[in-house]
Amino acid sequence: MYINRDIEKVLLDAAESFQVITIYGSRQVGKTTTVDQLFGETFETVTLDDAEELDMALTSPRAFFESHPWPLIIDEVQKAVGLLNEIKIIVDRQRRIWMKNNEPRRLMFVLTGSNQFELQEGISESLAGRTAVINMSGFTQTEKRGISGSLFDINLQEYLNKQSANKNFYRNSLSVFEDIFQGGMPDICTGESKRDIYYKAYIDTYIEKDVRKLISASGEMQFRRFISLLALRTAQEVVYSEISGSVGINVETCKRWISILQTSGIVYLLEPYMANASRRIIKAPKMYFMDTGLCAYLCKWPNAQMLMDCAMSGAFFETYVVSEVIKSFYNHGIEPNRYLYYYRDIDKKEVDILLVKDGVLYPVEIKKGITPSKPTKNFNVLAKYNMPVKQGMVIDNAEKIRVLNDDAFVLPVSLLGY
Repeated sequence: MYINRDIEKVLLDAAESFQVITIYGSRQVGKTTTVDQLFGETFETVTLDDAEELDMALTSPRAFFESHPWPLIIDEVQKAVGLLNEIKIIVDRQRRIWMKNNEPRRLMFVLTGSNQFELQEGISESLAGRTAVINMSGFTQTEKRGISGSLFDINLQEYLNKQSANKNFYRNSLSVFEDIFQGGMPDICTGESKRDIYYKAYIDTYIEKDVRKLISASGEMQFRRFISLLALRTAQEVVYSEISGSVGINVETCKRWISILQTSGIVYLLEPYMANASRRIIKAPKMYFMDTGLCAYLCKWPNAQMLMDCAMSGAFFETYVVSEVIKSFYNHGIEPNRYLYYYRDIDKKEVDILLVKDGVLYPVEIKKGITPSKPTKNFNVLAKYNMPVKQGMVIDNAEKIRVLNDDAFVLPVSLLGY
């Protein structure tokens, strides 16, 4: 069963403007399925997981494209980055033909890859200006429910309108944590795969196909411990010295391994907002797993009830909210690092999310339970930026929207993404 994805509009819009679309995303988030749904009827599909196709792509890119002329979908293209230069040649030649004949340009190639790290350099050298680069993630909570999601914003009236239009949006705390425990991988969400078996195979495949060639053979077991340790630290600041010491690796190896996880879409690093920064602001990023189900699996939580009751429940709730916000930006073709930050200073005053838009700061606080007293008490620290601070919000598990004060309103987490 195919479930419609919010990113479809971005892909179709890109198809009208570019000759190449490159789609990044961690393994098994639905890249190939979505591309096939949108373009499969008119495009041939080749996967470089096929050993014979990969051999031809590596040894003779020209022969590869003679065997597979455009329009063409190439899956796992990061395995043969040498194809990118040949694609450039083909695209430029076809552009000249279209120009000579006064014909409109068309989409020629759709490329999918599960490791941005291996593709970045090739794209910047060969396909700059020729390809749209789009990041894709797992399901959002609205996609799971068949609801078209919206770009994250902070607008009280718009949320009130959505609340009125969606009377049955609310889910209790256990339902939310069942969503967190399940995660956003399509095969799990559609019932195609059993959760625990799936995540075990996912980690094995990820290490075998994406990680093993980037680390030493002797480091594989350490990397497995490393990723499990990071899962226990989701929603925390990244302190490389502490993490490296816990695993028994040096700081440079720790940084490189986190970079591998980041570029393959497993984790996201939320940076502090440093405009007009003072020395009192913490400069370390915060790390979030992009799939809460994978994170819970790595932490060995056996079910949603125990996850909701555990000491890490607040961190998982925050990870869930932040990942949903990040996905909404990706699903609208926008890089979240242009707009999303956090604030924390040496006095431990923190704002979980800062939405920075048009020179204005919009603060967001994330609370697992029903809003405690003074949830916006740290919003006043933002005055040091000498920028306008507009009404923010507190995201918790309330049953409905309510205005707290002039500084913020409460948004039920169940309404996030509508």
